[in-house]
Amino acid sequence: MQPSPDYPLRSVTGLLLAGGRGSRLGNCDKGLHLFRGRPLAAWVCERLQPQVATVLINANRNLDQYAQFGHAVCSDQISGFAGPLAGLHAGLLQADTEFVLSVACDSPFIPLDLAARLYATLSAQAADIAIAATREPGKTALQPQPVFALVRKHLAADLSLYLESGQSKARLWMEGQRLALSYFPETQAFTNINTEHELILAEKYDA
Repeated sequence: MQPSPDYPLRSVTGLLLAGGRGSRLGNCDKGLHLFRGRPLAAWVCERLQPQVATVLINANRNLDQYAQFGHAVCSDQISGFAGPLAGLHAGLLQADTEFVLSVACDSPFIPLDLAARLYATLSAQAADIAIAATREPGKTALQPQPVFALVRKHLAADLSLYLESGQSKARLWMEGQRLALSYFPETQAFTNINTEHELILAEKYDA
């Protein structure tokens, strides 16, 4: 799907979060783990790149290998594999656009219109952050997916203070901002591959 005419593609940097330990997948670098013959990160970049002006990759290992994807690479400014919020922080500091769109490196089926739909929600609700939200079968409450977030760059300073205080929970920080939830009915599009079993299940999914 093409972005709507009012979606500011040139104002958005896509941020691939690949800085984790991959502890549940044998401590491997998940973004480089093969899926259908290609690194997981390659699948995500392929779907992300048309939606944004430029792509950044957040990685804390194998930087040279990630650079081969053809995008700039940035590492956490907070030591100790502090999680996806530390990756978002690194991206916000390096990006030169008004918005940063973060996505997980182990979610190869992200919606092709993820950025446009998040932006529409953010604009409609005059928010500073919009995150994807899904709904599990049989449940009424929305399930936030904070890794998939459109964030205004000016929040970098506030996020720096939050991380410097020793906190690292993404949802807690985001709920302290002007936050909007954007509902996505396609739950499988946000599937994370954390284990070998999940990798096998994902092979059966046709995005």
